This record gives sequence, C-alpha cells and structure tokens, in this order.
Amino acid sequence: MTGMTMTSLKVGDKAPALTGVDQDGKAIDLSIFSGKKLLLYFYPKDDTPGCTAEACSLRDEHAALRRAGYEVLGVSPDKATKHKKFADKYNLPFRLLADPDKEAAVAYGVWGPKKFMGREYVGILRTTFLIDEEGVIEHIITKVRTKDHAAQVLETV
Repeated sequence: MTGMTMTSLKVGDKAPALTGVDQDGKAIDLSIFSGKKLLLYFYPKDDTPGCTAEACSLRDEHAALRRAGYEVLGVSPDKATKHKKFADKYNLPFRLLADPDKEAAVAYGVWGPKKFMGREYVGILRTTFLIDEEGVIEHIITKVRTKDHAAQVLETV
C-alpha cells in the first residue's frame, strides 16, 4: 500500500487525457467528446453486482442523460473483449473504455487502497466525473449510488 500517490482532481481542473479502445476495439480518446458534456464513470469490474446495477441505471436513463447533454463513457481495467460481453449482455447503449494498464485510473486518481470485509487491497475507487464541453471537470461524485446512479447524476446537474 505504500508509495501510492492519488491525484486529487478538483472541480475546475482540466480533465486528464484518456486514450484506449472501446468494447468494439475502436480507438477512443477524450478529444472525441470535445464540444459535448461527458459523464465519465470508473467502475471496478464488468458483470459484478454493483457494477451491473450502475451500468443498468445509466442504460435505463440514457435518454434523459442525453437530453441533459451528456455522452456516457464507462472505464474499468477489464479488456475490450470482456467489455463487449458485458455491453452485449446488458444492451448498454454507451461505450466502455478498456484500461487494463490502469493508465486512465491512475491519471484520474481512482486507483488506490480499498477495504473489503476487513481485507485491504488496491483497486478502482468507484467515481464519476462530469466534464463540460471544454474538457473541464464540473462535478465529481465519489459516493456513487449504484442502483440509481443516473438519478444521482441528474440531481447533481
């Protein structure tokens, strides 16, 4: 656990660069969202109960999020092939960025120490960043309500 440095991004900061591939193997980076608002959410693992609830909440309210002006992008350390199975299984209408090297997670300061059932380990700290059209962070949600995350976002904006 020692030696972990967490970036502490704040509202008003420029969103760090983001590159990789989505569930279809298509290249993705932050610049493609330029001029659009982005709901960027980091989650630990495809097809686990909390992550599935969160993704399905965002899926179910996708039209409302789009009306609010937001594109949605999910990020986890899973590989693109696992993202593809997850997106297909739950009919997710948004892109999932594969971050197996955890470069995005580290850049956004969401890779760090966690506790589960008394055990300490390093993993993804479930976090959502709302980024404006200029690439500036507008809101950061660290206490994510997985089952109604979309409603939580819409309340925030």
